[in-house]
Amino acid sequence: MLWLIAKYAMTAGMVVLISELAKRSDRLGGLIAALPIVTVLVLIWMKLENQDPQKISNHAWYTFWYVVPTLPMFLLFPVLYARCSFWLTLMICCIVTIVLFFLWSVVLHRFGIDLM
Repeated sequence: MLWLIAKYAMTAGMVVLISELAKRSDRLGGLIAALPIVTVLVLIWMKLENQDPQKISNHAWYTFWYVVPTLPMFLLFPVLYARCSFWLTLMICCIVTIVLFFLWSVVLHRFGIDLM
């Protein structure tokens, strides 16, 4: 139980740290947020919990493919936010990301990579 609490605390701490850095510096906050910190933490947690090496490798593999359809959101968000409210912008970006993810999974399926 203590291990689980430590995992939650460290992971939540990273999110708080990044949001605090972003308040002070847009560039530094963006840079730190762009780093695959959560994925690295998950890989570490999986290793420390003695997960199978193939399972750990699969996690990294699928994370790569899942990141790609999320990238357009980061270009779309500032454009939309200049014209729409925050919540509407966020909702549109989430919908676009879901649609892109679905399309991306269809394309990758043709190459033998199954995301769903």
